[in-house]
Amino acid sequence: MDRLSVTTPFGRRPMSLALVKGQIRSSGIKAGKTVDKWKVLRDVCGARTLLGVQDRALAVLNALLSFYPQSELAEGKDLIVFPSNAQLTHRANGIGGSTLRRSLATLVNAGLVSRKDSPNGKRYARKDGEGGIEQAYGFDLAPLLARSEELAGMAQEVAAERRRFLIAKERVSLCRRDIRKLITAAIEERAAGDWAHVEDIFVALVARIPRSPSLKDLAAIADELTLLHEEVVNMLDDNELSGNMTGNAVLFEQHIQNTESESFNELEPSSEKEQGEKPGAETGAKPKGLQPFPLEMVLRACPEIKPFGPNGEVSSWRDLMMAAVTVRSMLAVSPSAYEEACEVMGPATAASVVACIYERSGHINSAGGYLRDLTNRARRGEFSIGPMLMALLRGAPTSNLAYAS
Repeated sequence: MDRLSVTTPFGRRPMSLALVKGQIRSSGIKAGKTVDKWKVLRDVCGARTLLGVQDRALAVLNALLSFYPQSELAEGKDLIVFPSNAQLTHRANGIGGSTLRRSLATLVNAGLVSRKDSPNGKRYARKDGEGGIEQAYGFDLAPLLARSEELAGMAQEVAAERRRFLIAKERVSLCRRDIRKLITAAIEERAAGDWAHVEDIFVALVARIPRSPSLKDLAAIADELTLLHEEVVNMLDDNELSGNMTGNAVLFEQHIQNTESESFNELEPSSEKEQGEKPGAETGAKPKGLQPFPLEMVLRACPEIKPFGPNGEVSSWRDLMMAAVTVRSMLAVSPSAYEEACEVMGPATAASVVACIYERSGHINSAGGYLRDLTNRARRGEFSIGPMLMALLRGAPTSNLAYAS
C-alpha cells in the first residue's frame, strides 16, 4: 500500500486515528472489487441508525455519488469527486451552507467518505496534456467500496431488528384485543368471578406501555399480557367446568398485584396422610392436570435450571423434567411430594413449578413443604403457575413474590 495515500485535512479541521485507520483500510481494497454505487447508498440508508447518519447527510451522500460518472465503484479507478459547495447544494435539494458542512463532516466521521484536500483546501482536478485527470482533490468514495459488505450486513441487522420489533408489537396488539374482548364477554354474560379486578390488572399492564417503546419494552409487556391471557382463558375454562371462578379471582389479587404479601416461611407437612396419601384418595376424584405454559417462557423466567438439563442445556419438556428431578433432590424435596405434584398438576407444570422454586430457593425455608402446599391448592383449583412466571419475568422483589398464600 502507498503510505502517501494517507492525507490530512486542510486548515483547522482536526485529524484523528480513526480517520487514519479508515484511509488505510480504503487503500487495501481487494483487486478487481466492484459494487453498484446505488446499492451501497441503499445499504447506508438502511443502516443509518447504526452509523449515526441523519437524513440530510444521506441527501449529501446521494449528491456526491451523482458526481461520479460510472454506475459502479471499482478498485483501481480514481473514486474522487470534486463538486463545489454550490453544486452540492443544488443537487442536495437546496440544503443550507452550514447544514451542508455539518453533513459532510458527519459522512467523514462515519467513515463513509474521506477527504483528499488540496494545498489550499479547494476542490479541483488537474488534467494532463491529453485532457485526462492527472490529480483530483475533493471527497474520496473509496470507503464505500471498501466497506460494502459491512454496510450490507449492518442494513440486514437493522431490518431484522425492525422485524422483531413489529412481531413484538403485533403480539402486544393481539393480546390486548383478545383479553379486552374476553373480559367484556365474561362480564356481559355474567360469568362467575371478580372480573372487575381482572380488568383493573389488564388496564394497569396496558398503562405501562411507553409512548415510544423499545423492543425490550414490548417483549416484556407481551410476555406479561400472554400470561394474563392464559389466566383469563383458564378462568373461563374452569367456569365452564365448575361454574365457580372465585378461587382464580383471588389468585389474581394475590399473585399479580404488587401488595404486601406473606413470607416464604412454609412448614413441611406433618401428617401421615399428607406425606403418603395419593391425591384424590378421599373423594375418589381424578386430579385434573394444569395447562403448561410455553417452555420458552418458563426458561426465560427460570434460567437457573438450564445447566441441570442433559448436556448442560434444556431444549425440550423432557429435558426440563429431567432437570427438575435433579433439582428436586438438591432442594431436599421428597420423591413422594414431587410425584404427587406431577399427578395433580401434570408432569410439565410440576417441573415448571420446581424450576420456579429453585429460582427463588434462597428465599424459601422449606421447598418440600412449599411444593406440597401448592399441590394442595392446585387440587382445590386455587393455584395456577402463571402468576409465578409473571412475577419472575418482571423481576419482582422477593417481598412481592408470594406464589401462594
